Amino acid sequence: MKTANLAIVFTDIQGFTERTSRQTLEENQRLLRVHHELLTPVFKAFGGRIIKSIGDAFLVTFESPTQAVLSGMAIQDRLWQHNRSVLEAERLDVRVAINVGEVRVESNDVFGEPVNIASRVESIAEPGEVFFTEAVYLSMNKAEVPSQEVGSFELKGIPGKIRVFRVPRAPYRVEVPAVVHVAPGSAGPLPQEAPPFGNLALSRMPSSALVSGPDLAATAAALGSRAATVGGRLVERTRTALQSVKTVPRPSALAARKLAVGGGVLALVLGIGFVLRDSPAEDAIEAVAKASSTREKLELVQAAEKLISQEKAPGERAWLHGQLAEALEAPGQAVGFYRSGVKAGHGDSEDRLIELLEHPECRVRVNAADALGDLKLASARGELEDLAEDGGPGEDSGLFGCDSRKAAKKALERLGR
Repeated sequence: MKTANLAIVFTDIQGFTERTSRQTLEENQRLLRVHHELLTPVFKAFGGRIIKSIGDAFLVTFESPTQAVLSGMAIQDRLWQHNRSVLEAERLDVRVAINVGEVRVESNDVFGEPVNIASRVESIAEPGEVFFTEAVYLSMNKAEVPSQEVGSFELKGIPGKIRVFRVPRAPYRVEVPAVVHVAPGSAGPLPQEAPPFGNLALSRMPSSALVSGPDLAATAAALGSRAATVGGRLVERTRTALQSVKTVPRPSALAARKLAVGGGVLALVLGIGFVLRDSPAEDAIEAVAKASSTREKLELVQAAEKLISQEKAPGERAWLHGQLAEALEAPGQAVGFYRSGVKAGHGDSEDRLIELLEHPECRVRVNAADALGDLKLASARGELEDLAEDGGPGEDSGLFGCDSRKAAKKALERLGR
């Protein structure tokens, strides 16, 4: 029998069981898929080993309790960013609980009282929080992870009381540049806020570890804390970048759609709006797309966000935020912004949302189809019928697969085929 001293992490989605009773099977599968895409890269980036994933729950082990707590903080900050860019029904509120101790390691599972205690702590943890036991508190590096005692609890099946701690909310040591965001369905920008744990952990992750997830705006938020140059130097760099770009007039919506289809494999062409511009905000968005380094890109994002926030028309503002999301290679998030633009009567947002039905990423096509179905856009009928019949790259109808054909059929049902 093999034993090891490991940190045990349990996570689950708040209210998942109740949600499954009022959502379709496809909606539940999509929720779990997004949940896995968001959390898995974070666990791996901090050295976690995913032991099992059952429905909405993860069981993960770490050799370092400090890394385990940091992973929990990174998860909550990433989910905070994700939740700001999706509809209320698509929010993910997760509980994180951590314990450490000697466990039995058998095949692909772990057993023992430390596992049971971690599970019990999860049952009292609050969504959006990172709870951990006194054993973790005593063994972790306190210089890296802030902590605050919650109290002592009697846990079912566990003798004695267990002292429980949590990671307090920021600010503590981290200063994060505030960025204005527009929430899908809202009339304007949200107040400037910082994520719950100040990106203290998320900023340590390499950008490549976040690029595979569905919400790449989290990458910008995470790495934003690394951007050292703001104010006058930022404005000057933005101006220099813009001077190298030749402005061309924005074409008609139909011409833009044809151009998007013709250059489907190129991210910059797929963005359309940030290669065809007629406003300072669109110039700034193109500068973001053309940035040669992550640091430069993130600095330019702040300038673009500022210009977008000055746009008075809600529809145009939502459109520009969608274009910026695409410039950051986050088309999934862009869908939510275009949806807001359509609700505000913005024609370009409607056209772009329809164009995204031909996106090479299956998940983007599914999101676009869902949005068009919810909006009941009759103008999308032809493209939805094509997608329902032909599908696209990356189709997989398995449990955690992606099926844009089915999403298109469902959207057509909402349109009243």
